[in-house]
Amino acid sequence: MRVRILACAIWLHCGLVLGAVAQPQLQVPDPVLKGLPFAVTVEGLAPDSGYVLRVEGRTYALTPENGVLRADSVRVARSGRVPIVLERGGQVVARAEARALPGWTSVLPPLLAILIALLFRRVVPALFLGIWLGAWLAADVSLSGLWQGLLDSFDVYVRNALADPDHAAIVLFSLMIGGMVGIISKNGGMQGVVNRIIRWAGDPRRGQLAATVLGLLIFFDDYANTLVVGNTMRPVTDRLRISREKLAYIVDSTAAPVACLAFVTTWIGYEVGLVGTAVAQIPGYDESAYSIFLNSIPYSFYPWLALLFVFAVAWTQRDFGPMYRAELRARTTGQVLGPDARIDEAAAEGREFRPPDDKPHRARNALIPILVLFVSVLGGLYATGEGETLRDIIGSADSYRALMWGSLLGVLSAAALSIGQRILTLDETMEAWYAGLRSMFFAMIILLLAWALSSITEELRTAQYLSSVLSERLAPGLVPALVFVLAAATAFATGTSWGTMGILLPLVVPLAWHVLAASGLHTETEYHHIIYSTVSAVLAGAVWGDHCSPISDTTILSSMASGCDHIEHVRTQLPYALFVGIVAVLLGTLPTGFGWPWWLSMGLSAAVLLLGLRLLGKKVPGAAEPVAE
Repeated sequence: MRVRILACAIWLHCGLVLGAVAQPQLQVPDPVLKGLPFAVTVEGLAPDSGYVLRVEGRTYALTPENGVLRADSVRVARSGRVPIVLERGGQVVARAEARALPGWTSVLPPLLAILIALLFRRVVPALFLGIWLGAWLAADVSLSGLWQGLLDSFDVYVRNALADPDHAAIVLFSLMIGGMVGIISKNGGMQGVVNRIIRWAGDPRRGQLAATVLGLLIFFDDYANTLVVGNTMRPVTDRLRISREKLAYIVDSTAAPVACLAFVTTWIGYEVGLVGTAVAQIPGYDESAYSIFLNSIPYSFYPWLALLFVFAVAWTQRDFGPMYRAELRARTTGQVLGPDARIDEAAAEGREFRPPDDKPHRARNALIPILVLFVSVLGGLYATGEGETLRDIIGSADSYRALMWGSLLGVLSAAALSIGQRILTLDETMEAWYAGLRSMFFAMIILLLAWALSSITEELRTAQYLSSVLSERLAPGLVPALVFVLAAATAFATGTSWGTMGILLPLVVPLAWHVLAASGLHTETEYHHIIYSTVSAVLAGAVWGDHCSPISDTTILSSMASGCDHIEHVRTQLPYALFVGIVAVLLGTLPTGFGWPWWLSMGLSAAVLLLGLRLLGKKVPGAAEPVAE
């Protein structure tokens, strides 16, 4: 009995000593933003209502949560090192410091990235400088912090972006899709699809419609679309006296819009990855990134209307502005190029993906891998999802796994068809696959840096700061339209829709959510269309700005593949892109932000476009006889 009493006494004494020695730990975010609420947690204390936090003379109650004490909505009113004191009964128990930055500094990393991209028209350096600035702010605003920020930019933020399993899945899927495109281009499958369509083209209307349909069929990659349609249709449109400017317009205005809208493309992994990064910054929002992307498609007014307008122009044979003059020249004189046109025919051929001339060009060698990819992705979504309705199943599915399964099976089927029919050897198949991968590398670098910049803005709470500044001044319904204009301006100045998406999506989607929250609308699902519309506004605005920009990669490729003078392509396409874009934002994005049904805005926009073409456009007179081959 005495032994038990002695043991208990020793145990109690040790517990008291350890309790006296143990110090509570205050966990304070680093850095915090002046005037913006943040949370402080205290570890090492039993739940006790007697503890309080004191910050700049204000007292904050601590509440137990998951085994720790927590104080929410803590604020500091000045920048610099701010003491945080834990008290009980007027006695100081523990101390910590908050490193407070002015709120506007959190906007500097993405703002610097945008400005550098606008000034120097280079996205990769712009993104990296934005990451470096953000890492410097996160580390310490000092000379040593500047050096540490440079190291952390690559060692911490870029590495963490690549190490994320979902990010890795997106990179692998995108590379595999690029590889599949390389194989089905090299094995002649895509050329076979083209050959079947161009047999139908016998007059200018059918020639333009054939080029447009081809642009829709090659939906899985905008670069492949541009190179294949431009190079293949050029001899046909030349024979039919269709100007090179018109061909370049058709190629450019179908490539990016259809790749932006289709849900199995080289774009989808990139877009879903950015949406997922953006949504991860929204607390309590559990809809999958793939589901958000699918729900955003009806609100992508510019891509839909751009495709409609191409069809309308081709069908009605009406044109206006510089395009009318180009078509009049081609139709009446047979000169498909202007007298001062500068082109490089050799650069337009895309030899890397050119199929062998001595092998059959079978359409099934492209259609079967695409079908395998399509069915595999749908099957993967169904297999990994749960729910009673198809919408619930897709919304809860693991889209990353489904996309990876589909891309793998698509590549394997393309390789099997190529080797099995002896169209390509194993080495040639691997070279074509690698060429397709290589075409995606630059986009993957942009995506990786965009993820890293997004993690910086999340750490600096950029979206919350912007929301605190704008929420009282900005109506939620205006957000998508303003985002569309911002995305269009950024893409126009930088010449890259992908870079624009990478910079803006992780920033503006959380901003839209916080603006909704400030209005008390974030819990009502009927207002979630603002999120969908904001996502689509970035994608659509980026494509619109890309179409208008003379430094856009797809615009340049469209000129090259169509054998058109680049400046003439930009000059003739610009009025069409501006007309469609203005209608899209004024009658589509803006009204739906304030509650209009998307189908009503789409129908009204389409009607205005068709009416405008009827009033502004003129049918091209002159000879319709094809030029002799």
